[in-house]
Amino acid sequence: MAENILHDPAAQTPLKSLDEWEDFLKRRYPETAGREEAERLTAANPHKKKEEFRNYRAEARPTVKEFYRLNHTYQTRDFVKQKKREYLGLNHRRMGVWEAMEYLNQLVDDSDPDTDLSQIEHLLQTAEACRRDGRPRWFILTGLVHDLGKILCLWGEPQWAVVGDTFPVGCAWSDKIVFPEFFRDNPDSQVPEYQTRLGVYEEGCGLDQVDLSWGHDEYIYHVAKDYLPEEGLYMLRYHSFYPAHREGAYEYLMNEHDKEMFYWVREFNPYDLYSKSAERPNTKELRPYYEDLIAEYFPPQITW
Repeated sequence: MAENILHDPAAQTPLKSLDEWEDFLKRRYPETAGREEAERLTAANPHKKKEEFRNYRAEARPTVKEFYRLNHTYQTRDFVKQKKREYLGLNHRRMGVWEAMEYLNQLVDDSDPDTDLSQIEHLLQTAEACRRDGRPRWFILTGLVHDLGKILCLWGEPQWAVVGDTFPVGCAWSDKIVFPEFFRDNPDSQVPEYQTRLGVYEEGCGLDQVDLSWGHDEYIYHVAKDYLPEEGLYMLRYHSFYPAHREGAYEYLMNEHDKEMFYWVREFNPYDLYSKSAERPNTKELRPYYEDLIAEYFPPQITW
């Protein structure tokens, strides 16, 4: 069964667009205002449980559930190690950062009824939100490049191996991971060593020693790791690690430095999820500013 699905392109692309996954995240992890609204509704309806006001399971589209089923079934420790060997040599292409943004524009999905913004416009919206809030220049640049790892989709990788909440492999799955029941069909569920609290890791070993599920976070981290400050690199590497930075899971694998640096991951999260709007950024006017910002940190061409 696994072999058939892995070689069936239709089965590998359950989402109508990658934006559908991000829309689901907004429902699962609402802004503070959304949580305050839930508290208000609870007070007005004392016989209704608070969690009933926002049931992300009920709200999730079938395509999103199918995406997570595939993700949780096939993101094994062996798969992650295979993809690291395949991509982290950074030998697929040489191009500059703005060129990579234009390259990613091929992912525009004309069939998506909810947005007609290009990938560059999405990246600029994130960066501009950081800029409006007076964030440091490296923070703004991190916002600009944080999703560039999605070029993996252009190299034949299925959606479930590019996006999705990330989680450690090689140890027990937390019930804080979205749709944890889908792990029942993951081959690692039959490996006793992987089903203990620490698995193959040690208490407080540090996240740098932990293999997370494969996706665009880990990839763009390695592309950028020689160029951005460590705070920005944490933002890149762990911005989809929602079980940790939003749910507090897996803290026992972190060292003290990880815990300190996750401040920046949490600071970045609102820009990642809530910066999109219908207002289109003026790419032509903004390009000189961002090309200057890119040149401050990156060489003209880097390896991908």
